[in-house]
Amino acid sequence: MSSLAGPAADAAPNAEQAGADMAEARRVLRAEAAALLAMAETIGTGDAFTKVVRLMQDCRGRIIVTGMGKSGHVGRKIASTLSSTGTPALFVHPAEAGHGDLGMIAAHDLVLAISNSGGAVELNAIIYYARRFGIPLVAITRDPESQLGKAADACLLLPDMPEACPLSLAPMTSSTATLALGDALAAVLMQRRQFSAQHFRDYHPAGTLGALLLTVADIMHRGDEQPIVARGTSMHAAILVMTEKRFGCVGVVDAGGRLVGIFTDGDLRRKLDRMLLDKPIDSVMVASPKVVPPEMLVAEVVKMMGEHKIQTVFAVNADGHPLGIVHLHDLLRSRVL
Repeated sequence: MSSLAGPAADAAPNAEQAGADMAEARRVLRAEAAALLAMAETIGTGDAFTKVVRLMQDCRGRIIVTGMGKSGHVGRKIASTLSSTGTPALFVHPAEAGHGDLGMIAAHDLVLAISNSGGAVELNAIIYYARRFGIPLVAITRDPESQLGKAADACLLLPDMPEACPLSLAPMTSSTATLALGDALAAVLMQRRQFSAQHFRDYHPAGTLGALLLTVADIMHRGDEQPIVARGTSMHAAILVMTEKRFGCVGVVDAGGRLVGIFTDGDLRRKLDRMLLDKPIDSVMVASPKVVPPEMLVAEVVKMMGEHKIQTVFAVNADGHPLGIVHLHDLLRSRVL
């Protein structure tokens, strides 16, 4: 049996070979990019795309994505993207569907079947099932006259362009186009559903993405945890509150409960003198302190605190009433820093 690696597989490539490698790589990327640009121009032809979006938005169940081979691998990613952006979806393997997994497809679902040629026989069981029980069927295929294309309620066409594979056999152009088409569907549905960053965080609580989408309200200390004193409080009493709460500061509120000032341990060191403890906190506080709304992203708070070189910030409502307090240590625990 001959080796696919070739006789020079272990040798360092020469300049001529490196140039040939780069030329082939660029050819593939340009071929796939050309397919995407072609699809971008033709996607608005007719009403197929709008019809598919409407069917998917109106679906009261889940989007059942299916496909065989490379189409199946791409389909798994499409299902995952849809699910994480507000459209419940799951992947059903077409070969397993005929052996009991058809039971995973419910009456209120929608089937999104992927086949470049439209003739994958493994899809037959799902196509028949969808038609028999009146389940909407959407096709992603290159051939609208294929078995899948004819059976579908709506058909999204892939560009009829050669595969970028040197042999024009392995799915490359078609799989890239399918993946991009799935992203386009997910993005449009996100807009229609008004899917927000807060929704995205709810679906991605773990890892860096979840941390970056935390809001101040998610991590702030509330109620009696806040170091707050009233206007007119003596510095002696204010320092006791600041020491007890351990935030390195104390907020000052007026008679209406609105935050009007802040005094930090840094201010204490800078203004310490014999008469300080006898003064009311109003005379030494920093008026109109930096504050944030509770819905502000923690990532934005990090930027703001860095710009103003502060370690603590109060969250207030529209009327200026303190709702919570955030310290630099809270940001560290949130994994944003």
